[in-house]
Amino acid sequence: MNDVLDRVRALCTALPEVGEKLSHGEPTWFVPATRRGRTFVSYADHHHDDRVAFWCAAPPGAQEELVAAAPQRYFHPPYVGGRGWVGAWLDGEPGTPAGPDWDEIAEIVTDAYRTVAPARLAADVAPPG
Repeated sequence: MNDVLDRVRALCTALPEVGEKLSHGEPTWFVPATRRGRTFVSYADHHHDDRVAFWCAAPPGAQEELVAAAPQRYFHPPYVGGRGWVGAWLDGEPGTPAGPDWDEIAEIVTDAYRTVAPARLAADVAPPG
C-alpha cells in the first residue's frame, strides 16, 4: 500500500506550507508547517478496521453529502467524525478491484486544506473543480 500512501502524501505536500509528522502512529499532514499547525489529513492504515483510508477536515455539509452519495467509499471516521470530518477508503470497495477516484480524492484533500488553513494560505489555493 505504499503507492497509496505516496499518492496521498503527494496531494497533501503539493499544497502551500504543509508539514508531515506521525500522529497516533500514522502519517498526518498539517498547515502551516509549524509546531502549532492544524491537522487537515490523517492517514489510517488499518487503524480501526481492516481497511486503508484517510480522514480529513471537510467544509460544512460535505461529510453528509459524500457519505450519503457513496457510503461504500466514504464514512464517518472515529473521533473526528462528530466534528464533520470525512473518511475515504483507499483500498477499493470490498469485493471489487476498483480503487479510489483520485481526481475526487484530490478535490477532497484540497477542500480539507482550505477548511483549516489560515486565510492567507487558503486564498492562494483555487477551489477544487
